[in-house]
Amino acid sequence: MKKRVILLLSSIFCISMLTYGVDAWIRINQLGYLPNAQKKAILISESFQQIKQFTIHDALTNEELGSFNSVISKGEFQSYISTYILDFSTFKTQGAFYIKAGLIYSPTIFINKNTYLGGADFLLNYIRQQRCGFNTALNTECNGYETSGEEPKPIEINTVEPKPTSITTTSTTKKVKAVRKVEEPEIVKQKYVNVKGGWHDGSDYIQFGATTATAVYQLLFAYQMNPKSFTDNYDTDGNPGANHIPDILDEAKWGLDWLLKMSPSKEVLYHQIGDDRESGSNKIPYQDKADNSLDVSTNRPVFLATGKPQGLFSNKSQSTGIASIAGKYSSAFGLGAEIIAKFNPKYADSLKTKALETYELGKQHPGVCQSVPGKLGVLYAEDNWTDDMELAAAQLYHLTYEGKYLKEATGFGRMEPITPWMCSDTAKHYQWYPFINLGHYMLANVENPRFQKEFSQDLLNGIQRMQTYANTNPFNVGVPLITCSNSLVTALASQCRLYRTLTNDSTYADMETALVDWLFGRNPWGTSMVVGLPKIGKSPSDPHSTLWNTNHIPISGGLMNGPVQEKVFKNQVGIRLSKDDAYERFQSSWAVYHDNSSDYLTNAPTLDGTASLTYLLSSKQQEGVPEKTSDHNEYTCGGITRTDNTKKQISLVFSGHEYADGYKIIRKTLQKLNIKASFFFTGDFYRKGKFRSIIKGLQDDKHYLGAHSDNNLLYCSWQKRDSLLVTKSQFLNDIKANYMAMEKFGIYKDQTPFFLPSNEWYNDSISLWCKEIGIQLINFTPGTLSNLDYSVPEMRSQYFSSNEIYNKVIQTESKQGLNGNILLFHIGTDKRRQDKFYPKLYSLLIAISKAGYEFVDLYQATDAVGKNIVLTDKKQKRKN
Repeated sequence: MKKRVILLLSSIFCISMLTYGVDAWIRINQLGYLPNAQKKAILISESFQQIKQFTIHDALTNEELGSFNSVISKGEFQSYISTYILDFSTFKTQGAFYIKAGLIYSPTIFINKNTYLGGADFLLNYIRQQRCGFNTALNTECNGYETSGEEPKPIEINTVEPKPTSITTTSTTKKVKAVRKVEEPEIVKQKYVNVKGGWHDGSDYIQFGATTATAVYQLLFAYQMNPKSFTDNYDTDGNPGANHIPDILDEAKWGLDWLLKMSPSKEVLYHQIGDDRESGSNKIPYQDKADNSLDVSTNRPVFLATGKPQGLFSNKSQSTGIASIAGKYSSAFGLGAEIIAKFNPKYADSLKTKALETYELGKQHPGVCQSVPGKLGVLYAEDNWTDDMELAAAQLYHLTYEGKYLKEATGFGRMEPITPWMCSDTAKHYQWYPFINLGHYMLANVENPRFQKEFSQDLLNGIQRMQTYANTNPFNVGVPLITCSNSLVTALASQCRLYRTLTNDSTYADMETALVDWLFGRNPWGTSMVVGLPKIGKSPSDPHSTLWNTNHIPISGGLMNGPVQEKVFKNQVGIRLSKDDAYERFQSSWAVYHDNSSDYLTNAPTLDGTASLTYLLSSKQQEGVPEKTSDHNEYTCGGITRTDNTKKQISLVFSGHEYADGYKIIRKTLQKLNIKASFFFTGDFYRKGKFRSIIKGLQDDKHYLGAHSDNNLLYCSWQKRDSLLVTKSQFLNDIKANYMAMEKFGIYKDQTPFFLPSNEWYNDSISLWCKEIGIQLINFTPGTLSNLDYSVPEMRSQYFSSNEIYNKVIQTESKQGLNGNILLFHIGTDKRRQDKFYPKLYSLLIAISKAGYEFVDLYQATDAVGKNIVLTDKKQKRKN
């Protein structure tokens, strides 16, 4: 009866909690937090809330791990009666947790030093998908037939490269004949031009020199600032396979190859392929029925930068010069020349030549080169150009160290001390672009103290203006919520970080962190703005993308345009949501966002925005794990089954459920060889009184003790691995019971982040559920037969003698090595096995040691999580 009353009261509490909490939410960075970094969440509520403190709990056990009074009320905001900032920066424990504030619960919060590891590389997935030419997402070539709409020279025959080559190889060419066909009366002559390659700007497949050059520079800049954050897992064409060149540079070169084609001579610079007739077609380029003609009504025109208004129809741009596009090209070429020199000096020399040429072209034709509208009148209405020339000149100074470039860079820089969008709450589409002035950063880095001070101050002035706006809302986000607001968020966060690295002034670190958190869920909608990042959490699932809409190819890594003011959204022509708005409750006059493929305004990915985010994420990666490039562990169904295979290291693991007859020999062997191992026991093992002294002895020897399921459940079928034999609830209850048994020995979940599945058998679902509660599943490295030391003769073909196991381990080492091996044995076996392996363990470990291997614990071997140190008092209550 007592149990029934408790269950009834628990049910009533849960129901009242849900009823009470439906109008209040806690928003977090769903990607996660670094242990030593600032950590904040935002509470928003449609009803009055009085929050003076909050607590943090373990995601699995619900144990309270800390209580915090660091609560800042931000009052009423939009439709929210109460808003609060919850600061838990002092909480540094790694794992999975949740916040409880009153009766309001947060989503799962992840804290780990590897939170941002691989994040910048992940963004490259989307950029690869945007490739024109050979496209790995489609495994085909897009047609790439382009015709010039404004080339005044006679028809020519041009050479065409089939696709860009790697940094270290030379391309081949073939001839393509052009056919003249004039449809537009204002075009006198046209010719076929070779501009195949580069990236499509977005879902409409127009290609812009401005956004491509900016994206190239951002990719190169991210690598220049954080080279250790980038791996080599893909070849030049974007196919899996290393080519000894970081993937981010492969991608940057793909863009550079195209820019070279777009600037074929000193006097000729093309800046756009196609126009807004591409919009809304949902047609993938390889499906085009191009006929190799020069008919601009059916083919994509290539637009020459003329310095004058352009447009094939009644809509015209307001171009006044070439400097804006020439400056962008020059800076991309210049930084490319600097970085790629060590991979291919000859190619770098050609980039340097182009950097000088395009810069001079920009000087000769000051002014802006806007994009060319089509029938719809859509264009990038860029109004500034001196920032482009400043960056180009600063880059040339860094490349040549000729004083004239420094002088010219400072001159251009003083013409625009603050990026204009920082002084306005609205703007035309791409009116002030790029969104960050990296020329200021470069000039603040030169050896001249006066320039350092002047341009650092310029960066600071823009940040201070943004801080004023940020103070008006609880999210601490002050950028104008206009088209491509996420690009503005990324730009401002980057500017804050760069200013901080220049000056060591961390005054604006709070705003910088808030901006990053905004992109990953600390926003009204509680969603990340990057498709597929994080893997556990909420991110855009229905983006405006032809690849997604037509082929259901996920556009992983794409950064969405982002939220806009309600009035901006309502003034946009042609948007009709294709389904009910899941975020309707969170929309406001301040900000509107839809995860809907019909919303091209807020939910379309951007090429340049995605590229610009690589700097921020690579910087955050280095902040968490300096000098670490990537996760070197090998995984099977989501579980680590081998650690770094480049290191002669082995992790020794033992498991136990019913038996422990090998304990004395194993303990003595490990003591004698001074090896620390990891022991994983079931809850049944921990609860048995006869094993108590064993556990205490292993604790005294400082071995790792972990969980191995409570009742030794079989989680999935032996015959069909993807078939689960337990529900998620059953699995979580099983693990929770295992940890409860461990707590009697002072072993707590946040001290034991590694989990060995029972029967050493699991699948992807089990691994995912482990990650959701903040533990990392590990398993033995297959191939040595060490895990079969439990086998008995009755198993027939699955029985292996101790000699066979010993010899197999030695044989495996001699043939392929044991680098990164997780070598698993059992602490005890059934009495039916008379041939125990324990007596051979000492000689085996000696042989392995003589072969040059070091025995390391799972923390060091996997580098997946840092050790959490938690103290206990006599009552075993947790303290932080």
